[in-house]
Amino acid sequence: MTKTAARPLTRDPEKKSRMILKAARKEFAKSGYDGARVDKIAATSKLSKGLIYHHFQSKDFLFQAVLEQLYEELSEENKALYLEDFEPETGVQRLIEHTFDYFVKNPEFIVLVNTENLLKAQHLKKSDLVGKTFEPLRASLEGLLLKGAEQGVFRSNVNSTELYISIVGLGYFYLSNMHTLGVVFETSLTSPDAISARKAHITELVMGYLRNTSGN
Repeated sequence: MTKTAARPLTRDPEKKSRMILKAARKEFAKSGYDGARVDKIAATSKLSKGLIYHHFQSKDFLFQAVLEQLYEELSEENKALYLEDFEPETGVQRLIEHTFDYFVKNPEFIVLVNTENLLKAQHLKKSDLVGKTFEPLRASLEGLLLKGAEQGVFRSNVNSTELYISIVGLGYFYLSNMHTLGVVFETSLTSPDAISARKAHITELVMGYLRNTSGN
């Protein structure tokens, strides 16, 4: 019987990079930047430390790549909302709800961004990618705000960046501090009902701010 020749392992640098980033995201989220170990990332990804350094040069560059991937993923999800296809009120409400739901479903985002804030954004400052990730959303949001103002349903001259920071902050702060806030206010903020109520509150708050009450 003739043996079938073993197929050579194909080289797939993009696949290896994804494997490394997946393991690195987990390690950085669990241990923080200072506590994270490349040895553990190698063990989790089942790739050698040498290969990790070949792809990302250093722990600094690896953490930067993890952050860039996070922001790019959020940007892609925002693009998939197709906000420009909706009426202004529906589009903004869709963005509010999606942003909050994204943070609920991706707690690693909050942990890793908190870590980078403690480091005073030293990795993001080196990135040529992260600053561009908000541009598509800015264009869509500004379109909704302009259309809403023209229709008379939104107030005029709303700053899209300030608005988005408020949308993010109202959910981000709650989710990143829910355990301590729960102790302070002697209530559970982690239950599905509490999280749902918070999302409804944020939506009502932002839409109330945007609504044109002048009648003009």
